Amino acid sequence: MRRAALVVAAVVATTTMLTGCLYAATPPETGSRPAPSREPDTDGVPAGFERFYGQTLDWKTCSGTDAGSYDCTTVSAPLDWTDPSVGTIDLALIRRAASDGAPIGSLLTNPGGPGASGYNLIAQSSSFAVGTALSGAYDVIGFDPRGVGRSTAVRCFDTAGMDAYLFDIPADPRGSQGWTGELTARNRDFVKACETNSHGILPYITTDNSARDMDLLRAVLGDKKLNYLGYSYGTFLGATYAKLFPERVGRLVLDGAIDPSVSGLDVSATQAIGFESALRAYMADCIAGSQCPFSGSVGEGMTALGTLLASVDRVPLTASDGRRLGADSLMTAIVASLYSKASWSYLSRALTDALAGDANTAFSLTDVYYARSGGTYQDNSTEAFRAYNCMDYPRDLSQADKDAADALVTQKAPTIAPYWQGVDVCEVWPYPPTGVRGKIAADGAAPIIVVGTTNDPATPYAWSVSLAEQLSSGVLVTREGEGHTGFNKGNACVDKAVEGYLIDGTVPQNGLSC
Repeated sequence: MRRAALVVAAVVATTTMLTGCLYAATPPETGSRPAPSREPDTDGVPAGFERFYGQTLDWKTCSGTDAGSYDCTTVSAPLDWTDPSVGTIDLALIRRAASDGAPIGSLLTNPGGPGASGYNLIAQSSSFAVGTALSGAYDVIGFDPRGVGRSTAVRCFDTAGMDAYLFDIPADPRGSQGWTGELTARNRDFVKACETNSHGILPYITTDNSARDMDLLRAVLGDKKLNYLGYSYGTFLGATYAKLFPERVGRLVLDGAIDPSVSGLDVSATQAIGFESALRAYMADCIAGSQCPFSGSVGEGMTALGTLLASVDRVPLTASDGRRLGADSLMTAIVASLYSKASWSYLSRALTDALAGDANTAFSLTDVYYARSGGTYQDNSTEAFRAYNCMDYPRDLSQADKDAADALVTQKAPTIAPYWQGVDVCEVWPYPPTGVRGKIAADGAAPIIVVGTTNDPATPYAWSVSLAEQLSSGVLVTREGEGHTGFNKGNACVDKAVEGYLIDGTVPQNGLSC
């Protein structure tokens, strides 16, 4: 499954897409100062976990690149939420104090992934993440979920190993037995490195555990109920929280929803079709412009793009750093640029350069997708992404189901299809998945706002419709347009609906279309 999906990719797409820089330097701790905190909420704590819920937070001042001050702290959480004696993990938090000085409470945020750093999102892009109005009304909280970033993290390869894992091109032709064998061996090496370097946390890197961590964060921050803004995968995390703790749901907004009831196979197929649709929209826009490497009809442009992909699949291009650009990396560059319409001009440049034999611009886009800058990886989002998915998605699908999904992708996403499915690393993951797929109703929860964008490639609109219908208190808000997620993307109608609910508690009309 393609990462569904880092909202941070959209941030980069609108600012520094061609620099390969995902995050700037993050706030260092600079010393202690008094910080306003509420007493932890210890009502209803499960037996054995009292010491976790009763923590007093030790905030330290840190400075970010946005205006304003930030506080940082670490929360201790149980490694295993079924047994507090197994061990502990650390969760890294950053807080941007409410600029109005009288916060409604804490607003937890998650940028997606799974595996994206919520800490970095707020440290570097709080204005993009929540906007001015929410920054004024709430203490905005960014956190790295378990397994991610500054929290106790999944660790696998070093930079050289990760480069080889992601970019080396198999010696045998795509789809051959040798190709499959080489990629399977590569996956086994990756998994072995994760097991060796992650120090026993892999079986506990699950969305269910992360949702329970969020309830702990709510409690130690002193909030009786959870107020939350989750993007993309963050919608699944938020919906899982609502399933587990419906009575503790405050004001939840889930933007760019994942349907919790569909299988990993269906997720992959639906995403492929979504990216094909976004790619056709890009192609129409490109051809209508003045600096497009394609011409003719949209269909003719897609055919020409398919020819380019097949060409670099046969004869990869070599970048200035020695990496070879094959069809898989070029497809990753295409996918990375489709998260935001603002990136389409960069995609045109990358494809123009690739047609001329230059791989560098395409690799700049690919590096954004993998959080690679200056030849090194800025975070562990790629490792954490795989860890979560391998534990969250059951792997009991039949070959007939797989064949049907492949046929659907081939029919509905013909340009993308040849390069979409690889060899699944989860087939060799050392632990069986513990996640389940099913509808989430969250009976008894307060209204939950679900925002969907009509031509969102990473989390297709149908998933938002489905999640809103599943939730007993679900309210659907539709953004008509392109790109991934809908809030704070320039649509005043969507922004008013989200901010009105989170700040004033005003529930928007179900089915509102913007």
